[in-house]
Amino acid sequence: MIGFVFSIYAFSIFILMMFLILPFVIIASFFGKVKGGNFMYKLCRIWADVVLFCWGIKHTNIFEAPKAKNHAVIFVFNHISYIDIPFLMKAFRNQNIRVLGKAEMAKVPIFGYIYRKVTVMVDRKTEEGRLKSVQEMKKVLAKNIAIVLAPEGTFNMTNKPLKEFYNGAFKIALETNTAIQPVLLMDGYDRMNYSSIFSITPGKSRAIFLPEILPNTNLESLKQAVYNSMEDGLVRHNASWIK
Repeated sequence: MIGFVFSIYAFSIFILMMFLILPFVIIASFFGKVKGGNFMYKLCRIWADVVLFCWGIKHTNIFEAPKAKNHAVIFVFNHISYIDIPFLMKAFRNQNIRVLGKAEMAKVPIFGYIYRKVTVMVDRKTEEGRLKSVQEMKKVLAKNIAIVLAPEGTFNMTNKPLKEFYNGAFKIALETNTAIQPVLLMDGYDRMNYSSIFSITPGKSRAIFLPEILPNTNLESLKQAVYNSMEDGLVRHNASWIK
């Protein structure tokens, strides 16, 4: 019962902050995809700061390797919870990014409007949708803006460290000669379990940056190298969902 009440409180804060930043997102949308988009992400970081503070969640970035800053890069993260969204905003402070997001999320009222403005949306149900997102990501990288995506495509609801990866991120890395930097989100499973949206709990959040992996091999080898790096990191840091 206490958890349910806390979750209602948490969602009230979430919705309130959405309403507060919405007018500024609308204004920013008139300044173009690059300048306006970068400003929207600053707004989203403020949103994440307030939301996580009110939820009693303290976020920490841990660098096993320096975060790539001065060149375009593809950041890949493990995906296990809706709460990964504010965690990503905390992980990538002071850096211009665009997150690849599922088209279905754009249907959520209010949040969906902001979501459409700040993400590169992908509709994996159609070949046309997948190709469109690939072309959009290439344009983003050409502007020296980092891409952030989950190669698993959706939540990992297994007891294994990771699900199987899609090929998209690795194809783009090879075609654009862009390095990939893995990032581990360690605590989404415990802060808001995928089994219920009414499972938000206070506590810690950690994002762990692993060394960059250069695209100097073929697709399968690159994908496996990234998978192995992330799997090893999740095991070393005792990810709580691994059984």
